[in-house]
Amino acid sequence: MKYWLRSTVFATMVALTPLAASAQQPQRGGTMTVTFKDDVATLDPAIGYDWQNWSMIKSLFSRLMDYKPGTAELIPSLAESFEVAPDGLSYTFKLRPSAKFTNGRTITAADVKYSFERVVDPKTQSPGAGFFGAIKGHAEMQAGSANNLPGVTAVDDRTVRIELTRPDATFLHVMAINFASIVPKEEVEKAAGDFGKKPVGSGPFKLAEWTLGQRVVFERNPDYFDKAVPNLDKVVIEVGQEPLVALLRLQRGEVDVAGDGIPPAKYLELRNDPAYKDQVIQGDQLNTGYVTLNTRVKPLDNVKVRQALNMAINKDRVVRIINNRAVPANQPLPPLMPGYDKEFKGYAYDVAKAKALLAEAGLKDGFATVLYASNTDPNPRIAQAIQQDLAAVGVKAEIKALAQANVIAAGGTEGEAPMVWSGGMAWIADFPDPSNFYGPILGCSGATQGGWNWAWYCNKEVDERATAADSMSDPAKAGERAKAWGSIFTDIMKDAPWIPVFNEQRVVVRSKRMGGDPSIYIDPTRVLNYDALWIKQ
Repeated sequence: MKYWLRSTVFATMVALTPLAASAQQPQRGGTMTVTFKDDVATLDPAIGYDWQNWSMIKSLFSRLMDYKPGTAELIPSLAESFEVAPDGLSYTFKLRPSAKFTNGRTITAADVKYSFERVVDPKTQSPGAGFFGAIKGHAEMQAGSANNLPGVTAVDDRTVRIELTRPDATFLHVMAINFASIVPKEEVEKAAGDFGKKPVGSGPFKLAEWTLGQRVVFERNPDYFDKAVPNLDKVVIEVGQEPLVALLRLQRGEVDVAGDGIPPAKYLELRNDPAYKDQVIQGDQLNTGYVTLNTRVKPLDNVKVRQALNMAINKDRVVRIINNRAVPANQPLPPLMPGYDKEFKGYAYDVAKAKALLAEAGLKDGFATVLYASNTDPNPRIAQAIQQDLAAVGVKAEIKALAQANVIAAGGTEGEAPMVWSGGMAWIADFPDPSNFYGPILGCSGATQGGWNWAWYCNKEVDERATAADSMSDPAKAGERAKAWGSIFTDIMKDAPWIPVFNEQRVVVRSKRMGGDPSIYIDPTRVLNYDALWIKQ
């Protein structure tokens, strides 16, 4: 049967400040300027996986499925329609005949097959490979015993069939995430390992310029198959901008969106200034900020040590650093996510118990370790607060505050980081489902070089339970599935591979000339939706 569906997980995901401008109709044209402190690491959809480049990649590439702007409502995108077999083990997608790459070539079903196989291929070292785990041939390709996915078949140029080894409740969401972006093989090969700097896609925008350390420029793709988007002619992304400087420039009318948000020192001033009531947008998001505890590094390989560190952190004090724009967290799932266990108490802040557990682990005098953190404010200050709390139980943590890309490398590429404060990279859901807070960041599939499971935590029994939960694809079992996921996360906390710290609201400030509903500035699947933003002419 053909499906044109709405996500059953959320109808509305974010509670946002209402704006008078939200009722206005989008207008076409103009150039928007956005700033970030850190440079863009890559624009390769198989590799890019931080909150900054995630939104950019979304706009440069297209996928079989996507989301209605500002919502979690799934809609066909590169696919004009699709059919699902009654047993849920086969999906057939019909591609839009007008879809082209920006090099002018028509997209075919063979491109879909190539793109998925490229992500799953271990040589790519994609942090998204695990998302495709239900497709036939995934296990063999990951193990290196096969070089293709027999579960992905190009039936003809416009038709692709995908066969699964089990039902997967998240499959259509997977078809909408960046790792499922369709790329042209000839351009990947021409780039010779540098496709992340020379991306060629089929999204609403195309790359016009990239001057490393200075700016990235996107311009409208005139051949994009949906003529209703984008609204903007051009997006200029300036990098190397300190958040405070970016805010001052926005106030002078030189910048349209300060991508790193409002610095905590200026938050109350702007939030309480009537002149900015239509410019400051604040909303809930599916977010958890946490400290990873590398389970492969001594003494963090001892569960008692990890539990002790959970008890050592005063989360209320950390929340105050960001002007109380968060609630303390006690589990990986954020409160808005199905499966969140409201009854779970986690590890209470208790210095005496933390010291006692360390003593039981043979570390009554503490130990020395290293805490990595992004160097964008307020993350160094949060790391310092965590450092002080750890010192109170005898743990001496050296802080390494680095650019975001370097922290990601230390956590997932080299795997050398004993502890990582995730702020600035804190997990924001790729799609609105509890499984997304497991596979890439706590599952065995994410505990690989280039992955985002920086705790390097792998519990095979939990992995089997996660697979079973995702196999509950019947909507009638949504409640049972959410409960199964909830117990997975509370059981994980017995092993304490993380210190969940807070669930943060996102705050965005925009210039007076920017229009649009608040939801597209805190988009639940993009963070910032470049496709839907527009300028008042």
